Amino acid sequence: MAVDKKFIGKKYPPVEYEVCKEKVKEYATAVGDLNPLYMDEQKAQQSRYKGLIAPPMFAVVYTKDAVAQVMFDRELALNLPMLVHGEQEYEFVDVVRPGDVIVTEAYVADIYEKGDKDFVVAGGISKKKSDGSTVTRGKWTFVIRR
Repeated sequence: MAVDKKFIGKKYPPVEYEVCKEKVKEYATAVGDLNPLYMDEQKAQQSRYKGLIAPPMFAVVYTKDAVAQVMFDRELALNLPMLVHGEQEYEFVDVVRPGDVIVTEAYVADIYEKGDKDFVVAGGISKKKSDGSTVTRGKWTFVIRR
């Protein structure tokens, strides 16, 4: 059974994530990126950023709960045992720093079929709560085998 295209454009409630330096350091350590901009407050203070920043792919941390709303939406009724994470892409617009509160709004960007598979594309825009400036735009493609 195909995923109903009537859900294209559906928006989900915003999800907030407060970035803290411990999580930034833990993430950088976990992925093996020990860049001083992420790990060393003293060296980061001397950089053009004047303090710690998060690695760009830290976006997976602050966007995951927003995107999960699409995946687990009961109305959309995705067949989770048959779902495969197909693609994920980000556009990085601005740096994220410890102390930032990031607000991510997810939506269903597209639904289409290819052969015996459904494709559901979730989109998301992440902004700083303090000034509304965009930090990241994301797109996640889920492939559901029938």
